Amino acid sequence: MTVPNDQLTLRFARSMAEADQAAWDALADPLDTPFFEWAWLKLLEDSGSAAPAKGWYPNHLLAHAAGQLVGALPLYLKWHSDGEFVFDQLWGEAASRLGLPYYPRLVSASPFTPATGLKFLTDPSVNQVRLSRRLFETIEQYCQGNGVQGAALLFAEPDFAAASEDYGFTAWRHQGYLWRNRQFADFEDFLSTLNANRRKAIRHERRALAEAGVRVEIFSGADIPNAFFPLMRELYDRTNAKFGPWGCRYLTPAFFEGLPAAFRHRLAFAAAFTPGRRDPVALAMLAHKRDILFGRYWGAFEDIPFLHFELCYYAPIAWAIARGIGRYDPGMGGAHKARRGFVSVSSYSSHRFFDPRMDMIFRTHIDRVNQLEKHYIDELNELLPVRRKG
Repeated sequence: MTVPNDQLTLRFARSMAEADQAAWDALADPLDTPFFEWAWLKLLEDSGSAAPAKGWYPNHLLAHAAGQLVGALPLYLKWHSDGEFVFDQLWGEAASRLGLPYYPRLVSASPFTPATGLKFLTDPSVNQVRLSRRLFETIEQYCQGNGVQGAALLFAEPDFAAASEDYGFTAWRHQGYLWRNRQFADFEDFLSTLNANRRKAIRHERRALAEAGVRVEIFSGADIPNAFFPLMRELYDRTNAKFGPWGCRYLTPAFFEGLPAAFRHRLAFAAAFTPGRRDPVALAMLAHKRDILFGRYWGAFEDIPFLHFELCYYAPIAWAIARGIGRYDPGMGGAHKARRGFVSVSSYSSHRFFDPRMDMIFRTHIDRVNQLEKHYIDELNELLPVRRKG
């Protein structure tokens, strides 16, 4: 469908409630990630997790043609960088030293979700070049007209990050992890691709849990017991409390209370049980959509050796293999992931600074920053315990 630019109506919505759920989800459906679906984003707002009281001011961009939603982008106006998982203190410090304001910023993201997948949500029948141009232009006009210092597109699809550079943005590389299913028959088939030492270590870890009487089961969708949701909220708090001021406790109890009704169909839980205990001793919450699985939150009521690896890596991998799921993103951090078969990959955010001095600083140094990150990714992949053929 060809829509002249003057027939596109663009506006900013102050909540997801202003967007029609069915229309939004129709645009989000082609994305590999479930974290831009209407119910997930609205629950973050309604629960007070990504809400003005926490410094997340919803400002979602909506594009309509003839009354139909044809384009959208989740956006938040922010005066801090908490919960973004793109650690931009370097650039904030540079602005401070120059006496320049760094905030407010207009941030596009699924809040608290460091998983690649961001792009414009668009109706494929509309001319994509024209629509993207209007969306980018509207973001720039809003920022320039309201004293917004910068715009950021977090964990963007690589093609989207590259396209944003035509509109003044610059891509920043970050390191992440991904496991790929090479059409493995089962978990042992996957293990056969690793070297002998790593196969032995993983088998030892799993055997130790079994000998301790730990049983692990994965529940998904309608089979998830309702009791798991309040338990996951408690474990989420306990896990983050261990890190003190460096914890990432962004989600409210209301978020977990709302998950069963809003998002159960996208979720799975890896649950660990011990003899004599009715409730799980540990849980890992996963999300999935078609060909990809995401690790989200985990916690344990007891410190049991190797349990984290089983719930967050091995059991989800086995579950993905059994269901023909092609990829598993286990979440950020931890060089131990490389030793367990997770490939280190690049993810991207795109940034634009509207003060020419900050723009110059970012553009001058970002190539070197990206090169260093690429070296780090290569170094992590040297740790992969790949079985050598010979």
